Amino acid sequence: MSDNNNSSMWSGRLAFILAATGSAVGLGNIWKFPYITGENGGGAFVLVYLLCVALIGIPIMMSEIMLGRRGGHSPIKTLTKLSQQENASPVWKYVGWMGVLAGALILSYYSVIAGWAMAYIFRSLGGVFDGANAEVVGKIFNELIASPEKLLAWHSIFMVLTIWVVAQGIQSGIEKAVKYLLPGLFVILLILVGYAMDSGDFSKGVHYLFAADFSAIKKESILTAMGHAFFTLSLGMGAIMVYGSYLPKGISIAKTSIAIAFLDTLVALLAGLAIFPIVFANGLEPAKGPGLIFNSLPIAFGAMPYGTLFATLFFILLFFAAWSSSVSLIEPLIAYLMERKRISRVKASLGSGVAVWLLGLGSVFSFNIWSDIKWSLNIGSLKFYQNATFFDVLDYITANIMLPLGGLFVAIFAGWVMKKQSSVEELAIPDLAYSLWMIAIKFITPVAVVIIFLKSLNIL
Repeated sequence: MSDNNNSSMWSGRLAFILAATGSAVGLGNIWKFPYITGENGGGAFVLVYLLCVALIGIPIMMSEIMLGRRGGHSPIKTLTKLSQQENASPVWKYVGWMGVLAGALILSYYSVIAGWAMAYIFRSLGGVFDGANAEVVGKIFNELIASPEKLLAWHSIFMVLTIWVVAQGIQSGIEKAVKYLLPGLFVILLILVGYAMDSGDFSKGVHYLFAADFSAIKKESILTAMGHAFFTLSLGMGAIMVYGSYLPKGISIAKTSIAIAFLDTLVALLAGLAIFPIVFANGLEPAKGPGLIFNSLPIAFGAMPYGTLFATLFFILLFFAAWSSSVSLIEPLIAYLMERKRISRVKASLGSGVAVWLLGLGSVFSFNIWSDIKWSLNIGSLKFYQNATFFDVLDYITANIMLPLGGLFVAIFAGWVMKKQSSVEELAIPDLAYSLWMIAIKFITPVAVVIIFLKSLNIL
């Protein structure tokens, strides 16, 4: 990486917004946010969630972008460099290490799930869901995950596509990809919303998502909103920090962060408007999580007019969301290898890709030949994961431990370690806005992330 190489910088604000939104928008947006919104008071939950985004998500995103741009390198070298500049302990570099490692671990199993979406594109095209009942659709899914050969093939194809993008660089690879993927994702979403309006129970879907039931807002709802506001923006894994290192000076970090949070939420709400009218029109259960995507929706599409076409579009949408996220997950590791080993981007991309692909084999086999191998972790009276597969363990460690800790340490560094002059120079926002950011990042955000961390470990 070079701070002075224009080809290793975003061409402008829009390119960065698209890339960071692509990182934030993932498989979870398509099913999790709409589901938890409906289960926790609809419009009332949306208001709580937006407040959490403002107090947790946006301040940490601003901090990650700020640290990345000021450091100008991979998360590891950025925190090493900034620690020296701020006369802080060199141990802060390990926060960068944790982010790089978290991104690689997440991609190793995320690629496997993305492979399911790719497989379903071709199954939908083949019309296998036409008129299929629950038994048939369940059999199709079970046969897919029970086959290590099929999962390995799709995992490999997805990783090749990811490495193909990142190997071409920032402007020629990642930026060019998201310029097509994000608009394509929005177009498909809008088409699916139109289809849901025409063929689904749209009024019930809208009511499920937006009718404000404040009586449904309880402590658990607030904790859920806090957790999702943090996780949905790809915070704590080094992706936003390394993307920030490619952001030219003069582009507003605050305005950009708000735009990314807005687009991320918009995608999630549009996904809900596309999915739940179809779910309700077919008498399906909305609270199915990933099972809703791969088991319930194919039944619905198979029973509806033009179901083959719209099922195919839906799984292309899933694939686009996964692909735009995957390039950000591996970019911190590639940036580090380019710095540390002084190797080309192509070599760093290939090396990173092979390592992540190999680790992904554990998740591939978790669903079939290693499905009987289970782990449990108990420390005293605290029970963490129980009877977990390799896939489950990776998911638990990254989502429940590494990401919250990464976000917490970023907040502490930005608010307590970094000198005021440094953050004032980088953020370049009005005094009142700066004071509000500082209050959030020093006091509100760290407390909130600690609560998220304790909740994720089932301590709260």
